[in-house]
Amino acid sequence: MKQMDRIAVWDPFVRLFHWGLAGSFLTAFIVEDDYIAVHSWAGYLALALVAVRIPWGLFGPRHARFSDFVRSPAVALRYVKETLMGRAPRHLGHNPAGALMVVTLLVLVPLLALTGMASLAITDGAGPLAGLLAGVGRKGFWVLDLHEFLADTTVVLVGIHVAGVIVESLVHRENLVVSMITGRKPARSEDRIA
Repeated sequence: MKQMDRIAVWDPFVRLFHWGLAGSFLTAFIVEDDYIAVHSWAGYLALALVAVRIPWGLFGPRHARFSDFVRSPAVALRYVKETLMGRAPRHLGHNPAGALMVVTLLVLVPLLALTGMASLAITDGAGPLAGLLAGVGRKGFWVLDLHEFLADTTVVLVGIHVAGVIVESLVHRENLVVSMITGRKPARSEDRIA
């Protein structure tokens, strides 16, 4: 397929955000407590990426804006059912199920980062929340459990996301991974270019 047969969808920031968030979460999850500095910096990077993505979702290019893709959970569930039956409509930007995943991760990742910072402050007296949480001691250890629960939940969501990308790529006969690398999707006659 020639370049002219493809439509620009994902701007460079959205692609950098996507792969940066994936890489930072994966790094933090893999190294865990073995390399706490790497784990912490990966968490800070994930939080920073989300902090920039929020305004980009309000003021960025069309397909980056939340108003372009965020729909209700009921619409997302209906879209999943239609996809599993092989009749879901193709979306040039995020589909409703993908949009629900975006919103969920934009809420979950900051909670994960903040509980990680709190855990570091409570256990090691280190990090940006150390002064605020000094002296909390063992009664604050529930935050560590919450941090681990959020991390495990995020892993499950990432698995669902990857499965959704595979199914969606098969149903609509387009490689969504390549689209998130190049920023372009195959042009089709039904696509509205605005």
